[in-house]
Formats: sequence, C-alpha cells, structure tokens
Amino acid sequence: MRRLYFLLPNVEVAHKVVDELLLARVEERHIHVIAPEGVSLGDLPEASLLQKSDFIPAVERGVALGGATGVLAGLAAVAMPGVVIAGGALLAMSLLGAGMGAWLGGMIGMDVDNTRVKEFQSAIEKGELLMMVDVPKDRVSEIEELVRKHHPDADFEGTEPTIPAFP
Repeated sequence: MRRLYFLLPNVEVAHKVVDELLLARVEERHIHVIAPEGVSLGDLPEASLLQKSDFIPAVERGVALGGATGVLAGLAAVAMPGVVIAGGALLAMSLLGAGMGAWLGGMIGMDVDNTRVKEFQSAIEKGELLMMVDVPKDRVSEIEELVRKHHPDADFEGTEPTIPAFP
C-alpha cells in the first residue's frame, strides 16, 4: 500500500474527491482527512490518532530498544555467578523488554505529531484540508490522475512508500 497526500481548499471539494474515490472503489477506511481546528468535516472520514500521531513508528522503536534492553538484562543475569537461568528466562526478559518498550513508545508516540503530517501543518492552519488516501501501489498513478483531472484545485503532495498494515 502507498499513501497519497492531497491538499484541498475546502470541505466541499473534499466531499467531491471522496465521492470520486468511492466510485473508483477506494474503501472509505483508506481515506483520511485532517481539517483545521474548528472546521466541521461532517460525514468525511476523519483521520484517527494512528494517522495524526507518530504512534506506530514510536511503538516500533520501543520494541527494538526494549527488546535489546531485555536481552542485555537477561545476559547480565546469566553472567552473574551463582545464578542459574535457562534460555527461557533470557527469552522472557527479551519479550518483557520488548513489551514494555512497545507500551512506553506508544504512549510517547501518541503525544507526538506525525512527522509527515507536520509538513502540511502551515497549510492546514491556513484553512486547507489534508487528505491521505491509501491505495495499492499499482493504483497510485490511476488515483493521482483521477483527482488531478476532476479537481484541478486539489494539490497532489506526493506519496509515502509504505504504510502500516493495520491503521
């Protein structure tokens, strides 16, 4: 999947783009809109916390750091004289560290704005809407062309190479 970014001038244009995307068989769950504060989206699909924050990258970093810390703690416990620990304890420490890292990373990531969305913050503050559309990589050109052709006032702002599988 690839994530396409469009800046739209207002809610009316956003409604038209969403309608076209739905007719092009892009599921509503793959369309996410971020609007300026105070602008009502109505029935437009609003971006969730997963799209607005750095939650997923923070969880990934937390798993890596927590897992590494757990391995080191497990190795330190094995190296102590007089302590007899099986490999299962080392695995348990690694998993515990990864779990704690994921939890802490997620908590921190929820409070940090999505780094890609930050690029559009000034446009959003000026009243534009950011639409993110997740499509299979073989449909990127088709969807980009569809929006450009029917909505010249929609600015295509590029793609993101990969998106998380579950948001």
